Amino acid sequence: MNEMIISFAGGKKVNAEYRGFTITTDQSSRSGGEGSAPEPFSLFLASIGTCAGIYVYTFCQERNLPTDNLRLVQTHHRREEDGGVGKISIDIEIPEDFPEKYRDTLVKVANLCAVKKHIQNPPIFEVATKVVVQ
Repeated sequence: MNEMIISFAGGKKVNAEYRGFTITTDQSSRSGGEGSAPEPFSLFLASIGTCAGIYVYTFCQERNLPTDNLRLVQTHHRREEDGGVGKISIDIEIPEDFPEKYRDTLVKVANLCAVKKHIQNPPIFEVATKVVVQ
C-alpha cells in the first residue's frame, strides 16, 4: 500500500505529499484560485504525455539516438455531449533524419505508458471518512 497525503494550503490550493515530493495544485483565477500552480486535471493530462515521453526518451537513449529535435505533442479532443475529454492524440515529432527503422517502434513504446494502461483498465475507487482521535 502506497500512501499519498493530500492537504489544503489556503485558497484553492491542494497539495499532495508523495515519496518525499510535494506536488502543488491551484485553481485558475476564473475558478476562484490564484493560478499559482497547475490544476489537478492538468496534472492528470500531463501525466499521460510525460509517461509516453519517458518511454520514447528511454528507447532513444538506449540506442544512442539523438533526442534534441524530438518532442511529443498531445492534443485533447472534447466530447460534444458533456465537454469531457473524448480522445487524446499524441504526435511524436521527429526530425527528417530520424532512422526509418525506428519510427513505428516509437509509437509502440509510447503505447507502453503505465498511465494509459491504468486508464484503459481502471482501478476501483473507494472514498470514505475516517475519524482520527487527536
